[in-house]
Amino acid sequence: MILELKVKPGSAKDKILIFKKPNFLEISLKAKPEKNKANESLCQFLRKIFKVSKNQIKILRGKTSRNKLIK
Repeated sequence: MILELKVKPGSAKDKILIFKKPNFLEISLKAKPEKNKANESLCQFLRKIFKVSKNQIKILRGKTSRNKLIK
């Protein structure tokens, strides 16, 4: 499954804000966008939600952007 995400780092807590289309999520994260911390936090958050292993979540596009494409 491929998802489009809009990520808001530096928020009060990790949560899904909006689930618009079947493949679009807006997510807030506590982690700040420094030294890949927000990306790592995002992958960990998605693994917990979808109950998948570490190697099953991959950022395809947007590693340095708030708009991401995830597989």
